Amino acid sequence: MDEERTAPVPTRRRVLKGAALAAVPYTLLSGTRAAAQVRAADYPSAEWQPASASNYSRSSRPTAYPLDYVVVHVTQETYADTLSIFRDPERQVSAHYVVRSSDGHVAQCVREADIAWHAGNWDYNTRSIGIEHEGWVDRPEYFTDALYEQSARLTAAICTAYGIPKDRAHIIAHHEVPGSDHTDPGPFWDWTRYIRLVNFA
Repeated sequence: MDEERTAPVPTRRRVLKGAALAAVPYTLLSGTRAAAQVRAADYPSAEWQPASASNYSRSSRPTAYPLDYVVVHVTQETYADTLSIFRDPERQVSAHYVVRSSDGHVAQCVREADIAWHAGNWDYNTRSIGIEHEGWVDRPEYFTDALYEQSARLTAAICTAYGIPKDRAHIIAHHEVPGSDHTDPGPFWDWTRYIRLVNFA
C-alpha cells in the first residue's frame, strides 16, 4: 500500500456513485463496509448501544444453539454506568438488553443471535437472552411500574420469537443459573407480577 499517494479528486460521477451506494441497505453491502453501518436493534423500540466486541461471542443463534431461557438480572449500577461497563473491553461482561428504571427505556447491547456474557455459565449463556434491570437488589424503589411493564413486553417478544414458554421454568433469575454466586434480582423482585405482565403483554 502506497501511503504517500495523493487521494484522487472526486469527480461528479464518483460523487453520484457514492450517493447511490449510500442508499443501498447495509445488509446488501459486504465485509467491513456493512459492519461499519449502525445496526438496528432486534427489539423495535430498543436503542442500539453496542457492547465492546471483546465482551461477547459472535454466533448465529438459534441455529448454532437453541434459545431456552430469559435470564433476569439487576445491574447493581446505574443505567449509564452499566452501558459504560459493557463498552469497556477490559470488563469481559455484557447482556443483551438493559432496562432503565425511571421510564422503562430499553437499550440493546448485544444482538440476540450473539452470545452475551451475563450468566456466569457458558451453557446458559449460549441458550439464553440476558436482560439487565437498572437498580440494586436491596432497593425496591428502582423496580418501577415502567421498568416492570417495558421489561415484560421485551421478555414476551423474545419468548414469542423463539418459542420460549412464558413461565418461571424458562424466565429465570440470575441466581438460579447453576454455579452462579449472584443474588439478583433479589427478594424484592415481584415474580408473580412480572410473569403475569409477560403473559398479558
